[in-house]
Amino acid sequence: MRTSQFFFTTLKEAPADAEVISQKMMLRAGYIKRSAAGIYTWMPLGLRVLRKVENIVREEMNRAGALELLMPAVQPFELWQESGRGEQYGPELLRFKDRHQRDFVIGPTHEEVITDVVRRDVKSYRQLPIHLYQIQTKFRDEIRPRFGVMRGREFLMKDGYSFHTSFEDLKREYGNMYETYSRIFTRLGLKFRAVAADTGSIGGTGSHEFHVLADSGEDDIAYCPSSDYAANVELAEALAPSAPRPNPSESMEKTHTPGKMACVDVAKFLDISLEKIVKSIAVMSEKDDGSQTFALLLIRGDHELNEIKASKIAAINPFRFATEEEVIAHLGCKPGFIGPAGIEGKNVKVFADRAVATMADFVCGANEAGYHMTGVNFGRDLPEPEVFDIRNVVAGDPSPDGKGHLEICRGIEVGHIFQLRQKYAQALNCAYLDENGKSQIMEMGCYGIGVSRIVGSAIEQGNDEKGIILPATIAPFEVSIVPMGYFKSDAVKSAADQLYAELKAAGIDAILDDRNERPGVMFADMELIGIPHRVVIGERGLKDGQVEYKGRSDAEATMIDQADILKALQAKLCAA
Repeated sequence: MRTSQFFFTTLKEAPADAEVISQKMMLRAGYIKRSAAGIYTWMPLGLRVLRKVENIVREEMNRAGALELLMPAVQPFELWQESGRGEQYGPELLRFKDRHQRDFVIGPTHEEVITDVVRRDVKSYRQLPIHLYQIQTKFRDEIRPRFGVMRGREFLMKDGYSFHTSFEDLKREYGNMYETYSRIFTRLGLKFRAVAADTGSIGGTGSHEFHVLADSGEDDIAYCPSSDYAANVELAEALAPSAPRPNPSESMEKTHTPGKMACVDVAKFLDISLEKIVKSIAVMSEKDDGSQTFALLLIRGDHELNEIKASKIAAINPFRFATEEEVIAHLGCKPGFIGPAGIEGKNVKVFADRAVATMADFVCGANEAGYHMTGVNFGRDLPEPEVFDIRNVVAGDPSPDGKGHLEICRGIEVGHIFQLRQKYAQALNCAYLDENGKSQIMEMGCYGIGVSRIVGSAIEQGNDEKGIILPATIAPFEVSIVPMGYFKSDAVKSAADQLYAELKAAGIDAILDDRNERPGVMFADMELIGIPHRVVIGERGLKDGQVEYKGRSDAEATMIDQADILKALQAKLCAA
């Protein structure tokens, strides 16, 4: 491609409302143009990157035995009602009526549609297993779209669905997709981690997320540097302390702590560490039968509650945080001074984190404004609590696999695989006849990749003050040729045209900057848009039979013999 034939729309400054690096860079580089909140036009340059990502995804999915189809973006709402997700999904599901007043939605995902497709045409066990996937635009009406293509309302996604006669076969395909996704993100040239994750609103059992590692990531990932263990912090298990609970050495006393409600303030006032404090989080659970449960969740002062873990306690599932009025009604005290001591007979459930269960002589609220209890011990001063893992892990915690200690890093979720089991197949009666002619519900798997989100994630991972740094596999062009004086020197023009032709013949995706611009402008544009390899051709170098080469992340340029530049570029691209 020649720049004179291309559509360049680079900007010197990013729009003021751009929030994250990838959004700023993509707008400056002319990858995207904003059409509306969370909705973008992919310009020719950005589309080249998007299509390269898409092609790698497609090649590996086909290699894994999946079959591509294309489902409609517009879906009949009755399918969502049939699955039970019509109301559950909430306002992110964009609904509308057609001219006949029939209800439709713009698809944010396609579990219902694909299950309907399969239940219509798959009748026998002989037709299973089958794995169908698509790469298609989705729409989720985010209340606050932000971060450019990272959290947009309209986005490109690869979603695949597999159907099986048994859970064992589902697990086989789940493993196949785990390996396939690992190959995809490796080929994309990204630093990533596969982490165990919660299934969330999609449902099912087993689940893994694939995260691009970047400081700007929204998710915390717990991983063990000395093993393969990795999990989203919301799922990572916090092991119980190995040391037993010490024997009590203090008597319980009510201590005046005027105005000290936050754990850190209480610790400073009492001159103790946060590890000696138990914070009590009041929650309320309301069941479908109308029953209510008020409970205290006990967490060590330096730890944070993990709401996903806590929601798995059957007695309080689902739960919400209690209101101030509810706290006063049950404990006779405003939040800030509440605790588990002295609440017998008040119909309050108490659930303690594993770390709290091994604490002795701890401090907690006294259920009286301005006071805390010190020297508190389970078994002596209050009943033993029910114990669960309900906190977020922190750096330094033992790894659940027993092979070291955890570290925490940030990640951007770009892929997610689920063992859906029979959640949707059961709801939509997606069944087959087994070997004995008996009807059986199919087992399902679901496998998603955020294709457009990968572009933003790659830029979050690869950038500097000059612009975008992308792996050659997904960069808009692999090589840029920048001639000095293309319209002034026949020698420069001839050498640039010849190298461009040789690169094209060798199958290398190159762009020749034949604009009549100053060298500084051409250099800045090629660095901004993320071309990984640059060749500068000038009269001075040609007199010595050389051209200048510079990798996008190289500190300095190097001179290479003109006759060797093609082989040099091929070697660098192969090495990458």
